[in-house]
Amino acid sequence: MNITSFLMYCIVITFTPGPTNIVILSTSHNLGAKKAMNFTYGATMAFGLLLAVSAMLNAALMTIVPKLLLVMQILGSGYMLYLAYQIYRMDASKPSVQQTGTFMSGFLMQFLNPKVILFTMTVLPSFVLPHYISTSAVTVSVIMITIIGFMAFTTWVLFGTIFKRMLGKYNKAVNVLMALFLAYSAIMLWI
Repeated sequence: MNITSFLMYCIVITFTPGPTNIVILSTSHNLGAKKAMNFTYGATMAFGLLLAVSAMLNAALMTIVPKLLLVMQILGSGYMLYLAYQIYRMDASKPSVQQTGTFMSGFLMQFLNPKVILFTMTVLPSFVLPHYISTSAVTVSVIMITIIGFMAFTTWVLFGTIFKRMLGKYNKAVNVLMALFLAYSAIMLWI
């Protein structure tokens, strides 16, 4: 296995903007780092679980991928459009009860996030399974990828926290921009 290619793939996919990272940034900006970290813990747990499931059921998933991908496209794009609308409507100046900053919302979002689903279905069969089939090697790979994902999510929390003051000056514009990025992600699933 080419470890450099494997690590580059994992880092590029997990650190680049996607639905989870955009929601983490928005949550950090609008609700604070504590809420964003709650979301991040849930997202990380689900990310690791999806990697483990992918590792265990890779052969079964490959036979149903076309059906699974269509369902994930529909659910994922719908959920991303819903999140885009919620971010667009979000107003940091008004205190409100938000469900986006919870462990459970972070956990559940991963199961509807097409970027995460596609990543977890491709990373192990592309990089790990052709070279290592032992349970311990696959387990170490799943743990390592999960840690990389957690570092990526945490980076987005830090970015939102560090730039909170600057982002706060342009709150509506930032929310519109993040909403547009999410809507763009939803549309790109169909192109």
